[in-house]
Amino acid sequence: MSTTRTLHPTSRAFVALSLATIALVTGMALSRPVAELRAQAPRQDAWLLGLRAKHRQLFDSPKSDGGIPLVHVLNYYDTYNKAFQTADKDVDAVLTFYGGTTFFALNDAMWAKYKLGAFLGEKDASGAAATANPWRSSPVILGNALPQASVETLQKRGATFIVCNNALGIFAGMVAKQHGLSAEAVHADMKANILPGVTLVPAMVIAIEQAQNVGLTYHRL
Repeated sequence: MSTTRTLHPTSRAFVALSLATIALVTGMALSRPVAELRAQAPRQDAWLLGLRAKHRQLFDSPKSDGGIPLVHVLNYYDTYNKAFQTADKDVDAVLTFYGGTTFFALNDAMWAKYKLGAFLGEKDASGAAATANPWRSSPVILGNALPQASVETLQKRGATFIVCNNALGIFAGMVAKQHGLSAEAVHADMKANILPGVTLVPAMVIAIEQAQNVGLTYHRL
């Protein structure tokens, strides 16, 4: 003859608590390695962490347009300063490097080594193919030298610059083919010679989404 036994309410509560404790401990044991791996992995969105100003905008610039993208960023800071009495510390601008602007993220050595001025059709002040990055310290825009709109000067004001690794790989391959070199080697060389303070992101299509997800406004140039 079978007997059905009903647990006392206190016993049922004890069993439920014990099962919950086992589940919690087991979950902690399983999740700890995952958490450790995540902590060890490089953060692909680390560039977003410093964007905490009240006014934040991403300037999407796949075309160089004679340096005009730099002027937009300069105007963003200057207009907030002068018209709204807002300090630079309360303004965050992000400018993208991909497409036709990809190589403006590289240092002068890369421009000279791979003849990037000739590749892009970028001229220096004398009209010859540029052998140094014209946006780095003293861009000439609409016929005027505007060092205040340079990458280096805008960085000092708080601007962030990001370059797309996918685009860099594609354009590195094109340059490598032109020079009879290994695409992988040229890509690695260029990645090692990105301008100081410029962040390499995996893909600009993701970076733009990430920026909008954390509240940056969007300006297509």
